[in-house]
Amino acid sequence: MTTQHTVSRRERQILDALFRLREATAAEIQTALPDAPSYSAVRALLRIMEDKGHVRHREDGPRYVYLPAAETASASRSALRHVLDTFFEGSAAGAMAALLDDDAAKLSREELDRMQELIAKARKGGR
Repeated sequence: MTTQHTVSRRERQILDALFRLREATAAEIQTALPDAPSYSAVRALLRIMEDKGHVRHREDGPRYVYLPAAETASASRSALRHVLDTFFEGSAAGAMAALLDDDAAKLSREELDRMQELIAKARKGGR
């Protein structure tokens, strides 16, 4: 990941709020944040995030309404890559083992079948 694409903890919280809300004003984002910073701090962070390409805005009268710049699927892959790198040294197998160790009993037969299909597909080279 390049520096331009990295996000701070607070920026990640803002992105999480935007993905939940789909779009929001700075005031609505501020309300959705844990331990919320000041309104002007939220506005400043949104400008920085817009410069980095993480969010975009549209004008609604005098207000700016902010939206995530990336599609949900792209953002979820990026977030997952961050979790893999941070907690599992980049190992998908390590993450899968942790998931299965802790939550195997909670997975449905369909989820386990889907995982098995994805593993088989990956073994065949993704075809």
